Amino acid sequence: MGLVDYLLAATIGIGNFLALYRTQAAGARVPILEIVAQSVAYGAVAGVVGTLLMGLIYARLSNRAGGRATVPQVIHVLAYGNVPTAASAALWVLSALLLGEAAFIDTPKTEIEGFPAFLLYVQFALYLILSLWSVVLQVMGLSEIQGFLMRKAFGIWLLGQLIWVLASLFLVQLLELLFSGVLPHLVPNH
Repeated sequence: MGLVDYLLAATIGIGNFLALYRTQAAGARVPILEIVAQSVAYGAVAGVVGTLLMGLIYARLSNRAGGRATVPQVIHVLAYGNVPTAASAALWVLSALLLGEAAFIDTPKTEIEGFPAFLLYVQFALYLILSLWSVVLQVMGLSEIQGFLMRKAFGIWLLGQLIWVLASLFLVQLLELLFSGVLPHLVPNH
């Protein structure tokens, strides 16, 4: 894994953390500087670790299905396949600069009307489109490096996502148990 792979993975994590803060309406209770700082700090680490783990998962699944790529090749495909998602981090930062905390609420308040509200909806729609584009690029990349048909590569991608979600849930629970009170709570207390 090269330096650019690490930088892309970190940027992906930052963008995903910013999106997570948006879906949890963090702008209503957390200052914008804290949202960005935590996204950079935790997102960069999560992006790199997540990309490495996903690379291991996909390499293992692909090799069991007759693929021929190495773990570094799979990680490279995942990092570059996520360039559109990494680009969405720039959209989040731009929205934060223009709108402040309002960029990280799920429903714009009534005082946020006109162009700022339109910008929030466009920005979130672009994030979703760029994420979908990343999926397409990853599946195409896995198909190419593993020598699989697209549908087989998509099946492996989908299975890898399922494994990742289950592993992530387990990991979050373990971290909460081991480090309760130390890690920031992303989910608001009700």
